Amino acid sequence: MSVTTAGAAAKPRPMSREEKKVIFASSLGTVFEWYDFYLYGSLAAIIGAQFFNVAGADGKPMFDQATRDIFALLAFAAGFLVRPFGAIVFGRIGDLVGRKYTFLVTILIMGLSTFIVGILPSSTQIGILAPIVLIGLRLLQGLALGGEYGGAATYVAEHAPHGRRGFYTSWIQTTATLGLFLSLIIILVTRTLVGEPAFAAWGWRIPFLVSIALLGISVWIRLQLSESPTFKKMKEEGTTSKAPLSEAFGAWGNLKVVLIALFGLVAGQGVVWYTGQFYALFFLQSILKVDGYTSNLLIAWSLVFGTGFFVFFGWLSDKIGRKPIILAGCLIAAASYFPLFNMITSYANPALEKAIQNVRVTVVSDPANCGSLFNPVGTRVYTAPCDMARDFLAKSSVKYSTEPGPAGAPVQLKVNDVVVPYGPDFNKSAAAALQAAGYPTAATNKDIIKMAHPFDIFQARTAAVIGLLFILVLFVTMVYGPIAAALVELFPARIRYTSMSLPYHIGNGWFGGLLPATAFAMVAATGDIYYGLWYPIVIALMTFIIGLLFVPETKDRNIDHWH
Repeated sequence: MSVTTAGAAAKPRPMSREEKKVIFASSLGTVFEWYDFYLYGSLAAIIGAQFFNVAGADGKPMFDQATRDIFALLAFAAGFLVRPFGAIVFGRIGDLVGRKYTFLVTILIMGLSTFIVGILPSSTQIGILAPIVLIGLRLLQGLALGGEYGGAATYVAEHAPHGRRGFYTSWIQTTATLGLFLSLIIILVTRTLVGEPAFAAWGWRIPFLVSIALLGISVWIRLQLSESPTFKKMKEEGTTSKAPLSEAFGAWGNLKVVLIALFGLVAGQGVVWYTGQFYALFFLQSILKVDGYTSNLLIAWSLVFGTGFFVFFGWLSDKIGRKPIILAGCLIAAASYFPLFNMITSYANPALEKAIQNVRVTVVSDPANCGSLFNPVGTRVYTAPCDMARDFLAKSSVKYSTEPGPAGAPVQLKVNDVVVPYGPDFNKSAAAALQAAGYPTAATNKDIIKMAHPFDIFQARTAAVIGLLFILVLFVTMVYGPIAAALVELFPARIRYTSMSLPYHIGNGWFGGLLPATAFAMVAATGDIYYGLWYPIVIALMTFIIGLLFVPETKDRNIDHWH
């Protein structure tokens, strides 16, 4: 293995027509892959009702709504969990067979799986078979996505001239955000056209069915492309790898680089990405209780304003390097999350912010009867009064503390000086005490932010929230814009697809994809609506330190001659 650098000898040249076609085709296909992947997450509640409403022997539903929602979210998470396995399977094929044909296969698997969800009969029609098939399709989506990104990034990078790889591959980096944006827009348009009742009954299928047209366009465009010049050259020279997996992960020299890429680049990038887009949306909806229509529009506008910065930071990384931009994004994000999310609360739900500051809420219980509320997969059922009381408070976005009480004493809730004993009507009594003390309810809260239509963005508070969300997206663009070029340049061409795909999908699929559930579990376990931010902060700081010490700068490497 040899490494050469382009250095000052590489003179950037204009993008050729063929290179523009390569970038467009790769990016468009990847947009559609992310669109397919995110549709499920955006419609998880409806999918839970459609496919997990399985009847028992008595004809009644086996699961309540909360449990159905949990199963739907677990199926969504399964797609993240299998992404690294897709990276291994398709990365190996990409290094053996070629870049182009491998990501043709991945887009076919993704598109067809999504289309089948749109025509899949519900659990009321085919019973337990519906959720089984749905989970199988979700696993296929995760496997396909695990193979798609590495192929697209490698393919574009191997077409790019020296000195412009960051700029060329940054177009691929816009695709996850554009895919999310496209899914949100099509869902909003469909909801508006058919109405909410019809959308919940059958209209939710339309965005899934639309994917077949997107798939057809993507496949047709990708069929026009030729194989990567780097891979063709290796084929001609007979230098392609015969055993990509053992070369990539069985030899310490390359495995060490894989681990450095994971912990020194991608883990931090993954948590910053998911905090800035998915957790921000979750925070607005589940914690600040902003309605789904407004929350999705706020996120969509922040993406409109921020997406161009993926390309800007990709271009900038060609000038100053990948490492300083990615690590600066991790560090600035970690330092900014607490004040930014505090300000989002202040503008989006000022009544909640005021209550958190002014109302003291304490659960008094025998410590022996209080368990842990850390429940990232959402499958635990609480039976102890102490746990049930705290679970109610966490889901109501109430900041609380736990105070030890006498051994064997019944659980009490203190709201300032008002004591609410635990009993059959606890939730109702606690809600009344909290409301009297100043905690807002959905019915009484007139100050919570609400958008009347998509262009209702000129109210001061609405504009402020979009501005804050834009800052979060800006952090995303810093860490994500240059990451494809950085990963491609870290590994030799013969095992590049395999080597870069695995750390990318572990970092994004596991560290990032599981972030919303883990962060909310941390909120529920502590009674602090901001406590979940410690998860991305710690991971981002870990990446900053490891990256600073161990990640090399790679922007001047000549990847065509690195076999």
